[in-house]
Amino acid sequence: MDRPAPGPSHGSGRSKLEKPSNWLFVRYADRFLPCDTPSIALKSPPVYLDLMSHTSSPLTGWTDLANPTRFVGLADRLVPWLATIAAILLAVGLYMSFIAPEDYQQGVTVRIMYIHVPFAWLAMMCYTLMAVAALGTLVWRHPLADVALKSAAPIGAVFTALALITGSIWGKPIWNTWWVWDARLTSVFVLFLMYLGIIALTRALDDASRAAWAAAIITLVGFINIPIIKFSVDWWNTLHQPASVFRLGGSTIDGSMLRPLFVMALGFTVLFFALHLIAMRTEIYRRRVIAMRRVAARQAN
Repeated sequence: MDRPAPGPSHGSGRSKLEKPSNWLFVRYADRFLPCDTPSIALKSPPVYLDLMSHTSSPLTGWTDLANPTRFVGLADRLVPWLATIAAILLAVGLYMSFIAPEDYQQGVTVRIMYIHVPFAWLAMMCYTLMAVAALGTLVWRHPLADVALKSAAPIGAVFTALALITGSIWGKPIWNTWWVWDARLTSVFVLFLMYLGIIALTRALDDASRAAWAAAIITLVGFINIPIIKFSVDWWNTLHQPASVFRLGGSTIDGSMLRPLFVMALGFTVLFFALHLIAMRTEIYRRRVIAMRRVAARQAN
């Protein structure tokens, strides 16, 4: 049952939340966001209200997504569609990749490109999204910004690891080596270490607010590595080939290879957003459980 949020009481000279005994709250970045009560305590599904709005009205704009319950409801509706679209695009992309012609120099090994390039693209895109989320935490103090950053880090780490692995497999027959410490490979490896560092940081600090601010600052500082990855092949002499898809003179890849590459990149991008929504939804649920356990422990004491 949706209920208006209780207002503050000024009887003691400062704001104090007076809440019914069956409501649970968690404090986050100067805002109080109530968690769900146990389902046994309500006659209808529990709600997750934003005390700043004093209501739980239907979703009317993007700013309403600051309310975790509204966001979870939107995620529940979007995830099946995104997963289905991703599966279709990846299936079509894989088929197009296998029927695409081989490269006249690289032969059949060029087909690794159809998964390696999307992995590398998503490794950088994911970190860019995390940088935007870091701004949301530090500047706008959006309640879900830290959730978005923390949830994206493991996904970005996986895509970066896959980019490094598929790149090494592709490089062995072409460069006759699994690994070289050139600018592009080294900067991508640094990106992978940054992902691992952010994951470790968010799990090492017990204070969620301190962890959110520390992770946001480190993410923004580390964003300098993204343009280094992009332009490393232009700034330094590397074994890695220069940009061949997005360049001023147009793509150097033939259309018969470019089309399946775009389909695969689009499919993996949709898959990323589906995974990210699932991870954010799981993180919101996790924080609700922690908040309820803490309140239950205080009541027991």
